[in-house]
Amino acid sequence: MGRVAGSGMIVTSALIIWKGLMCVTGSESPVVVVLSGSMEPGFQRGDILFLHMSKDPIRAGEIVVFNVDGREIPIVHRVIKVHERQDTGEVDVLTKGDNNFGDDRLLYARGQLWLQQHHIMGRAVGFLPYVGWVTIIMTEKPIIKYLLIGALGLLVITSKE
Repeated sequence: MGRVAGSGMIVTSALIIWKGLMCVTGSESPVVVVLSGSMEPGFQRGDILFLHMSKDPIRAGEIVVFNVDGREIPIVHRVIKVHERQDTGEVDVLTKGDNNFGDDRLLYARGQLWLQQHHIMGRAVGFLPYVGWVTIIMTEKPIIKYLLIGALGLLVITSKE
């Protein structure tokens, strides 16, 4: 029973830390992994980005993480153009990957020309290089994820207190 409780405490602690980061950063996803080479050379595939969301207006040049309607995986790209709507004062943004030829309008939902505030998950405020490769490998090679989970389970079962 002690091993199960210890494992439960680890999972609970991780969830508490994640929820705490969400509150502190104001972002629904305070940490993301760069999954493609679209932001090279600034960010490489496998880098972990730390996000923050503030009430300050988004400006051209900032790196943001955004969701597009109909896509599950968020995208990390740079804001290249900002358009302030006169009627509401809200800001629309256009993004582009640093390593991409054109802007992101082909990635947006059909007929969508700009991102609105609700699409933005956060702004990049820091990063750790290559640490996210663990996530990429486990996503692309599920067998490794199952082997790792099995090994951890075996360790918990066989460990002595």
